[in-house]
Amino acid sequence: MKKKLAAGTFAFALGAASLLGSAVSAEETVASKEDYIVVFKNQNSLPTGYENVLANAGGEVKTKLAKLGAVEVSSSNPNFLAEVQKSSAVLDADPERVIYPEAPAVAEAAATEAIGDGADLYNAYQWDIKQVTQNGVSWNLPGGSGKSVDGNDIVVAVIDTGIDYNHPDLKDNYAYGKSFVPGYPDAMDENSHGTHVAGAIAANGRTMGVGPDLKVAAYRVFGPTGGASTASIAEALRTAADDNVDVVNMSLGGYDWLQDPEQKTSDIAADMRLFNRAIQYAIQQGVTVVGSSGNNSLDITSPGKMSGDDGGATHRSPSSQTMIRVSAGGAAKNLAYYSNYGVGKIDVMAPGGDLGPNYDPVTKTGRDNSYLSYATIPGGKYGYKAGTSMAAPKVAGLAGVIIAQHGKDKLKPAQVKHIIQSSSEDVFKTGYDKYSGFGLIDAVDALD
Repeated sequence: MKKKLAAGTFAFALGAASLLGSAVSAEETVASKEDYIVVFKNQNSLPTGYENVLANAGGEVKTKLAKLGAVEVSSSNPNFLAEVQKSSAVLDADPERVIYPEAPAVAEAAATEAIGDGADLYNAYQWDIKQVTQNGVSWNLPGGSGKSVDGNDIVVAVIDTGIDYNHPDLKDNYAYGKSFVPGYPDAMDENSHGTHVAGAIAANGRTMGVGPDLKVAAYRVFGPTGGASTASIAEALRTAADDNVDVVNMSLGGYDWLQDPEQKTSDIAADMRLFNRAIQYAIQQGVTVVGSSGNNSLDITSPGKMSGDDGGATHRSPSSQTMIRVSAGGAAKNLAYYSNYGVGKIDVMAPGGDLGPNYDPVTKTGRDNSYLSYATIPGGKYGYKAGTSMAAPKVAGLAGVIIAQHGKDKLKPAQVKHIIQSSSEDVFKTGYDKYSGFGLIDAVDALD
């Protein structure tokens, strides 16, 4: 399993892939600084004297995550971890992981069409939005377009590569943007992933989103290329919660290999704890958090089984039972060939697109791009993608319209999640199953 992931699965899974790092010599370690996550026992504040604890171990604070009881630290001391963990205030300390946007299973540029009228591209290509909204029926229900019954804007935060806020289908629904990328103060998308995600949520033009009157806010954590630190993503999630957004979409994630013989069993505990604290912080602030399940065709039920012959345990991260975790389906209401699945790991399924009923993932023959998800990309353009990254924002959009129907700050995240699950369509078997969770989302049934 470890070899499979290292051989390209990380790049294949957008959600994002968490790199496990490479071995370096002691001499190299001394010569260069490394970044660490230090998580303290107190979950919502930093202990008195924590800076001295870190400084005495040779650490310099890069980012304070005070409300999460953690810090990002840089140190050139090869014994930093051993020394800092002597403190009774420290719960976990580990090298910081790098997270990437979850790469689409498939991405294809769309030809530039002549300017059409209204929702012409929605009518022609967006089978996925039609599937969720029952051909736009949900938009005519109270709150169904994303316009709140109490007149307040319902904001979906997109923690991703940014958003093209000048795109004609998105600019009227763009609330604001913040960047957590060093050297890139603008939230403009220079990748395309975040803009495609935002379009699935709230496009209103030639293409349409699940909630065409919802607002989207960009919390940019990824630059044009490369990944983001755990601290940056956790800080973006914490900030979004403090900004009183209603929903957060995180089409990112990766895998942490526990019990790697080349590292200590607990080497990724700090990374996992920080993600979980950030998710819990947002939920406690009233934010519904949605995440993708990954694009590796894996049964993620058992961390031990995922590692196969490598031993140990492989953990999908970030993954919390309090989130809404989404698998991807196709136009025929099938599980997409690339989608992860697993008992207790999937809450619902949403259309993420695939390559059609005749596609063979082994021989890569029979491809039909019309079964992909079609949405906005930077430069005022449109593109095809497929992935659990494309499925999750449909659930985030549905969460937004459910909140709009009841009014801002009226429902708790657990209530939103329950409505989504209980209104989903059983597509594989009655009740819960490992492929679709509680079923395929349905905006009409959720709002009726």
